Amino acid sequence: MADTPWLTIIGLGEDGAAGLSVAAKAALAEADLVTGAARHLALLPDLKSEVMPWPVPFDAGIPRLLEHRGRQVAMLVSGDPFWFGAGTSVTRHLAPTEWVAYPAPSTFSLAAARLGWPLEDTACLGLHAAPLSRLRRHLAPDRRALVLLRDGEAVAKLACYLDDLGFGASHLHILEALGGPRDRIREATAATLAFDDIAHPVAIGIAFAGDGTVLPRTAGLPDAWFEHDGQITKRPVRALTLSALAPKPGETLWDIGAGSGSIGIEWLLSHPSTNAIAFEADPVRADRIRNNAAALGIDRLQVVEGRAPGALADQAIPDAVFIGGGLSDAMLDALWKALPAGTRLVANAVTLESEALLAGWHAAKGGTLMRIELSDAAPLGTRRGWRASYPVVQWSVVS
Repeated sequence: MADTPWLTIIGLGEDGAAGLSVAAKAALAEADLVTGAARHLALLPDLKSEVMPWPVPFDAGIPRLLEHRGRQVAMLVSGDPFWFGAGTSVTRHLAPTEWVAYPAPSTFSLAAARLGWPLEDTACLGLHAAPLSRLRRHLAPDRRALVLLRDGEAVAKLACYLDDLGFGASHLHILEALGGPRDRIREATAATLAFDDIAHPVAIGIAFAGDGTVLPRTAGLPDAWFEHDGQITKRPVRALTLSALAPKPGETLWDIGAGSGSIGIEWLLSHPSTNAIAFEADPVRADRIRNNAAALGIDRLQVVEGRAPGALADQAIPDAVFIGGGLSDAMLDALWKALPAGTRLVANAVTLESEALLAGWHAAKGGTLMRIELSDAAPLGTRRGWRASYPVVQWSVVS
């Protein structure tokens, strides 16, 4: 392990050397090697040390960087290296004593300072290589977001995305090359954006407006948010199921017999650090799960096509398990033997046979057994009456 840092990560703004701290300038002066994207290197034309352009894709440069371990290396990155920046991608390969970082103001900070927006109340997203659908949960009138994008083409796609979802009235601030000589800010609505000369790097300040549908934040989304063939845990039961599963930050869920994927997707919507694996034997349903996740801006859902318990092998150990389909004595037995102590298990049953199965396991292992009976008002001749749904029996237990 290195006793002193050999790598200095330097945040660089569009103003080049003028915006660097005294410590950052000293690190550059002492460096044997300076590496960074071609755009960053061009902002410092007077470098005296050896220069190594960082390759594309980004990850390809990490092995090359590590080959120079032991030399004095300065790495140039944009703004704040640890806010949607390159810092974590590099330092996860290093010991804490091997590196030091000197951040510059992030694009988010520069944009907020120009627009007068409070960062603590503004969604900040880096969408250089991420789907625009990550914005979906933030779309609500009178809310704001700052978004980093790859280029002008991505800005045009963002405007179309907002317009297609009914948020074409959203006001866009196009923030180009902030803090440097090419600094420029222009405005348009998502529906009227027509600029074809947007410069990189670019950020967009969005003041959302329009009459598009807003994604609720509580558990139990309306069923209409999911494509399905009838194989879906209905909204009221889904809300109770998620309450029993009790997702917590950083936890992983196994959604077995996932159907439409609604349980796993709502688990992931609960916190950005959660993870989920959906197991589904039907390939058509598996594709539908992927589409449902993408439509709601979820790209952390792993879909495994296969039948449990065989498909469960070699997967990340879960903190919670939901069985929505394929419930059997063999599956419960396999799970009970394989899951570590403390794993939360929730199973829903509709048929008499599966209800009896859960009753037996409840008697043997404990936990909570709950019968959920729901009725909706429906026409009954010239009046109304209650139309009952099939009751659901839910067993929840900690292994």
